[in-house]
Amino acid sequence: MQSSRQLLNYPHARKTDQVDEYHGVAVKDPYRWLENPDSEETQAWIEAQNQITFGYLAQIPAREAIKQRLTQVWNYEKFGVPFQEGNRYFYFKNDGLQNQSVLYTLTDLDAEPRVLLDPNKLSEDGTVALSGLAISDDGKLMAYGLSSAGSDWKEWKVRDVETGVDFPDHLQWVKFSGASWTKDNQGFFYCRYDEPSEATKLEETNYFQKLYYHRVGEAQSQDTLIYERRDQKEWMFEGKVTEDGRYLIISVGKGTDPKNLVFYKDLQDPDAQVVELISPFEADYSFIGNDGSLFWFRTDLDAPRGRVIAIDINKGGIQEVIPQYSETLESVGLLNNRFVAEYLQDARSSVYIFDLDGSLVREVELPGIGSVGGFGGKRYDTETFYVYTSFTTPPTIYRYDMVNGESTLFRQPTVDFNPHNYETRQVFYSSKDGTQVSMFITYKKGLLLNGNNPTYLYGYGGFNIPLTPSFSISRIVWMEMGGVYAVPNLRGGGEYGEKWHQAGMKFNKQNVFNDFIAAAEWLTKNRYTSAQKLAIGGGSNGGLLVGACMTQRPDLFGATLPAVGVMDMLRFHKFTIGWAWCSDYGSPDNPEEFQALYAYSPLHNLQPGTAYPATLITTADHDDRVVPAHSFKFAATLQEAHTGENPVLIRIETQAGHGAGKPTMKRIEEIADQWAFLVETLGMDVSTALG
Repeated sequence: MQSSRQLLNYPHARKTDQVDEYHGVAVKDPYRWLENPDSEETQAWIEAQNQITFGYLAQIPAREAIKQRLTQVWNYEKFGVPFQEGNRYFYFKNDGLQNQSVLYTLTDLDAEPRVLLDPNKLSEDGTVALSGLAISDDGKLMAYGLSSAGSDWKEWKVRDVETGVDFPDHLQWVKFSGASWTKDNQGFFYCRYDEPSEATKLEETNYFQKLYYHRVGEAQSQDTLIYERRDQKEWMFEGKVTEDGRYLIISVGKGTDPKNLVFYKDLQDPDAQVVELISPFEADYSFIGNDGSLFWFRTDLDAPRGRVIAIDINKGGIQEVIPQYSETLESVGLLNNRFVAEYLQDARSSVYIFDLDGSLVREVELPGIGSVGGFGGKRYDTETFYVYTSFTTPPTIYRYDMVNGESTLFRQPTVDFNPHNYETRQVFYSSKDGTQVSMFITYKKGLLLNGNNPTYLYGYGGFNIPLTPSFSISRIVWMEMGGVYAVPNLRGGGEYGEKWHQAGMKFNKQNVFNDFIAAAEWLTKNRYTSAQKLAIGGGSNGGLLVGACMTQRPDLFGATLPAVGVMDMLRFHKFTIGWAWCSDYGSPDNPEEFQALYAYSPLHNLQPGTAYPATLITTADHDDRVVPAHSFKFAATLQEAHTGENPVLIRIETQAGHGAGKPTMKRIEEIADQWAFLVETLGMDVSTALG
């Protein structure tokens, strides 16, 4: 076999003389034609790229053994957190290698579960996914959304829970929306867009979302329009019925900006108008529950780490219930007539229970240092369920007694690996401006700090999203092969509240890249690894992170894995929901923000004649969140600019989208390709680890 380090003959990509002017700056865009994914020329380019990429990956000796080990470890029962509606419990379970998890229902936790919906039977290749779910208050009806090939577009249907038979209801052009049933169980609220053209439905910008009410058994054309704003094309809505059924709470957002408005509608009065309760966009307000006219919210108003407030809609004014603490308040539920508050402390979960007056009742004793989720239910429920996970603990389900404060194990998966062979450290390092940044490092016990360990540095850093300890089969296999796994909590994320988020937004976005580069430098300085053995990865906004850092510091990394990344920072807002990211990135239409975007845009900062790290770009042909044109144009430009023998490849998945709902088998194939690429390019010997 020839060395896979051979110089690759990349597919020809036609260059045009396309030039755009931004605020007096001329910017070339020679591969604009790649923005049309369905043209014959683009399709031929995709086929040629995949032929080279899959040919390169197939000849890597360890690739098949990596895939086999991933498949072996992946094959374990995975349980979702149970929840209750009416006299029924519901939960998801995956037998191990099923492409999609199956929804089960049962009337008693000790009873035999019954399959309510198996998405695996909706398509032969597992590319139809259950992507939305709402059970009526009496537990008898289920509204559910389906997506095909990873698209953000959803089709919603209604099923009889007892018989498993679907009603004729069929709702289309639903995107970025759940469903919320009315108390009479006759229908639900949801949001949709006007029907797009068939030709552009995967690229066309999404504006003017509308809030509707659908009555079961009626055609979508008969749905009642509850709220729209023709003067506000960017406004997006979420309708949620209060537990007592009295009010419809309407959260109004603008794309990904966490700040929102809150309106409400009295459902007892057929003629009631929508009332604007909280305006303007000044803070994030998350509705918790109500006691008559008293509404409770989690907010960061005058509290960047979060607090709980109460507003009486008849009296007005804000009353503080739970003040801001040093930890970041993530979410709040209402159970056993008490608040259950989930916090983050240095990106690790803690949970506290408070009385309705804000007095502390107890801290929930968690199984260890990790992440939790769940704690759902109704106001007077005395039991709930939560999931606990860490870097070496697979998601484990616990039942929690709200009265006596005891957790009991409900479902614990059995995975083919020994967690005691690994350890996790949390370190703090200084970024370029001196800011202290947290980082988790997980590896096999007995690791030698000799600067020779292959290391995978993963990041995100944006949209107020925290990266907390979580379990991943792919990372377990990476560490079995001798790899180190590191996750820094970059600015722009949600680990330390809204100030931390804002420190990585718009004009501050370079802080995110500086934090990530500083993490890489810390790992090499402390001899965990070296530049030649260090790989970086991230997806979506994390793909942007990887793209920006590899263009700014190509000398610092041995390999890069940008996935479904936002690479063209001058045109991202022209496709699907991309305009919504201007809240985090800024807008190219603004002269000052354009300068900031242009300064780090990965596509526009590739320099001809530069030796870039070995790179495997991944995207999908049906990604209508971050359209694949970002990755297409970046790959074509990178292959033209790059010098040296390091491979720079693009892997284009078919019948897949941004990632949600991707079938298990496609996920295993993709990860096997990524790990094989790193094994080859980082010079890893995995023969002993994989047998």
